[in-house]
Amino acid sequence: MLRNHVLLPEDRRGTLTRTQTVALRWLEKASLPLADLQEARVARIALDAISVTFDGKEAAANTVRRKRAILHHLLELAVEQKVFATNPLHEIKWKPPKAVTVVDLRTVINPTQAKQLLAAVPKVGRTRGVRLKALFACIYYAGLRPEEAADLRLKNCTLPESGWGQIILERARPQANKRWTNSGETHESRSLKHRAKKETREIPIPPALVVILGEHIDAYGIESDGRLFRTANGGSYSSSAYSYVWQKARSLVLTEEQVRSPLAARPYDLRHAALSLWLNAGVPATEVAKRAGHSVEVLHRVYAKCMEGQQERMNGKISSALDD
Repeated sequence: MLRNHVLLPEDRRGTLTRTQTVALRWLEKASLPLADLQEARVARIALDAISVTFDGKEAAANTVRRKRAILHHLLELAVEQKVFATNPLHEIKWKPPKAVTVVDLRTVINPTQAKQLLAAVPKVGRTRGVRLKALFACIYYAGLRPEEAADLRLKNCTLPESGWGQIILERARPQANKRWTNSGETHESRSLKHRAKKETREIPIPPALVVILGEHIDAYGIESDGRLFRTANGGSYSSSAYSYVWQKARSLVLTEEQVRSPLAARPYDLRHAALSLWLNAGVPATEVAKRAGHSVEVLHRVYAKCMEGQQERMNGKISSALDD
C-alpha cells in the first residue's frame, strides 16, 4: 500500500477500499513519530532494518548502500524543514557493508565472442532480434550504457562512407516504474548519468559500428522523434525484452558451461568488454573515462583488474624512452 498509494504523488493515487483505509489508519498509529529518530537507539534500529530482506536474510551490499542513501536524503529534507537541527545519522557510528565495485573478469568476452554473439542476435525471434542487433553493437563498440543506446537519435550520429564515425550523446532513456516518472511513462528521456542537464559526450566509433548503424537505418528507418531503436509499433524495448533476446543469443553461441557462467551474462557486460578492450589496447585511462562517461578515479577502481596486465607493457615503453 505504501508503494501503490501513500508514496505516490496525490494526482496518481487511486481510491482506497474500506479494508485499505483501515490498514492505513493502523499503519499511521503504529508508526513511530519522526522525531524519535533523534535517539541513537531508534536510528540504529532503522539502519539495521534496511540491512535485511523481508524474510530476515542479509541484504546485498549495494541494496543496503542504496537504502541508506535514501534514508539519509529523507532526513536531510527533515533538517531543511526544521524538524531536526542536524541529520541524526551523522551521530551514528555505522558503516554499510562494502559493495563489490570491481568488474568480474569472468563476465568479459573477447572480440571474437562479441562478434559471434552480435551475429546471433538477429536469429532470435521474428522481428525483435534483427531490430536489436545495432543496439547491442552500440553497447559493445561505443561502450554505451543500455539506456544511452535506447535514446540514440539520428542527429547524434556521424556515419561517413568509410572510416571512423562519431556519436555525440545528449540524453539517456532509462526504464522505471511509470508511477515514479515525471511523464507517467515507463521510459523517460533524461540527461546523461552524472552530467549537467545539457552536457554531451563525444564518442568516436569504429567502422564496424558505422556499417551496422547504417544498415539498421536503411532497414528500419527512424522514429518521428529521431530515435533509432524502437519496437515495430514505435515503442521502447523494455529491459526484460532485450535481456531475453540476449540470453537466447548466448544459448546459440556459447557452450552449456559458458551459458551457466557469468560470461556476458547481461547486455551491460558488453560495455565492460568494451572498456576492458580499450584499456588493454593501451588507450590512456583519461581517454577511456571520457568516452565511457566515467571519472578517471571510478575507471581505475572499477576496471582495476583489467589494467593489471598492462604493467609489463608500460615498463617496456619506459625502457624504450630511457634508451633513446
